[in-house]
Amino acid sequence: MFAAALRRADDTLDLRREPARPQPAFGAAITARGLAKSFGPKTVLAGLDLHVPAGQSVAIVGKSGCGKSTLLRLLVGLDEPTSGSVRLGEGTGHGTARLMFQEPRLLPWRRVSANVEVGLSPAIPSAERRRLALRALGEVGLADRAGEWPAVLSGGQKQRVALGRALVSQPRLLALDEPLGALDALTRIEMQGLVERVWQAQHFTALLVTHDVGEALALADRILVLDAGRIALDLPVDVPRPRRRGDAALAALEGRIIDRLFNDHGAGI
Repeated sequence: MFAAALRRADDTLDLRREPARPQPAFGAAITARGLAKSFGPKTVLAGLDLHVPAGQSVAIVGKSGCGKSTLLRLLVGLDEPTSGSVRLGEGTGHGTARLMFQEPRLLPWRRVSANVEVGLSPAIPSAERRRLALRALGEVGLADRAGEWPAVLSGGQKQRVALGRALVSQPRLLALDEPLGALDALTRIEMQGLVERVWQAQHFTALLVTHDVGEALALADRILVLDAGRIALDLPVDVPRPRRRGDAALAALEGRIIDRLFNDHGAGI
């Protein structure tokens, strides 16, 4: 059953295999210079330089404790660096960024549509907030569940609501911190496809932290491997979309990333 579901997912992904096309750059470019973060005597990030073009999808991988989530929080403005700087877009602030966590963090006392409305400014009139929330739920395939309570949803459906909440304000930067890590394998494959489709439709800049190298290769244009507070590998993923699991080019890239993670220092992710 599991293998059959994987084949169906791959067949769906491979219907329109063609070279990637340039997309409108709605997303915000990100530039970090000399970015460093310490917690007391412990240095987590050390003088990191990074530029992400508008609309690019970037995955950040590395061993536990290497600073992946710390880097993500600095780039979206949730934390302040010890030194260095982050610039998001041209003349924009961090209000254009949204962060999606591993847990959906839904409010159990609010219905699904009201949870999505949390992602909007309270200054927006209520009727418009409702319209935008319903549109976002439609984008993640849950328009028919708008009036339900979060408690009746599955784990994957809750993450869809969380994704709708992150997207409802049409952010120029979406940061995803292991958002699919708690899902079962089949639901995770389904959610990966959803995240990819929404990114292709909306053209925001995407930053994904994940321990799953296969997931990183499925979703990202570029893989950053963090080690010792620095970018140890910056690897472009020049494989056309949609990508088929088991593709030889993806397998070669995965092998290169795994070699860098394991063989250079002998430790696991």
